[in-house]
Amino acid sequence: MKTFVLMTKLSSEISQQMKDRGKLGREWLESVKKKCPEVKFISHYALLGSFDFMDIYEAPDEETAAKVSMISLQNGAFCAESWIAIPYNKFLKLTKEI
Repeated sequence: MKTFVLMTKLSSEISQQMKDRGKLGREWLESVKKKCPEVKFISHYALLGSFDFMDIYEAPDEETAAKVSMISLQNGAFCAESWIAIPYNKFLKLTKEI
C-alpha cells in the first residue's frame, strides 16, 4: 500500500454549516469506505490555513487516491488534492542513489 495525503478546502456553502460538520464528515467517510473499501485512513486533521482538512491514508494505487479526491469534490469540497507521501527513510535512500 502507498501512503497519500488528502488536502481539502471546503466550498463556502459547506464551510458555513459548522454545526453539521461532524455529520457531514461521517457521511463523507462512509462514502469513501463504501466506494473504496481498500483505503485505510491513518489520521485526520482540521487545519487553520489555506486548506481546511488533511487526511493521511493508505491506498493501493494512484487511481484509488484519485477516487478519494473525487468523492471529496462530490461531497462539497471546493478543492481536493491527493499527494503521494514517501517515508523519510526511503527518501534518504533515494538521495544516495542520485
